[in-house]
Amino acid sequence: MSFFLNNWMLFAVALASGGTLLWPILTTGGGAAGVNPAEAVQLINREKAVVVDVCSAEEFASGHVTGAKNVPLGELEAKLAGTVKNKALPVVLVCATGARSKRAVAIAKGLGYENARSLTGGMGAWRAASLPVEKA
Repeated sequence: MSFFLNNWMLFAVALASGGTLLWPILTTGGGAAGVNPAEAVQLINREKAVVVDVCSAEEFASGHVTGAKNVPLGELEAKLAGTVKNKALPVVLVCATGARSKRAVAIAKGLGYENARSLTGGMGAWRAASLPVEKA
């Protein structure tokens, strides 16, 4: 017990560094469900991923990933199966910031789309990467 009391600062540093290492995993849900814009482009080009924008119709019309299909988050559970028929294909879910698309991944995985991924940073990250945006 005296060892712990005499070296409390070392334990505090160890806990702080461990917390710093775990923080990204805890805040992104493990990172497995998110892709950056470059990874999304690779999924689209190499694996024929389907891009589904979960924004409202107005947000979608103001700018979206080229070729994306619009299924608002509130309608995703009812309409995803009709939009993406092949559950084996990767699905990249997109919204304005990445927050709604993370929720959409959980819904898609619940529907059997195991290759569902969220675009980390959403359309903001897509535009920042200077990737093509289509307006309706």
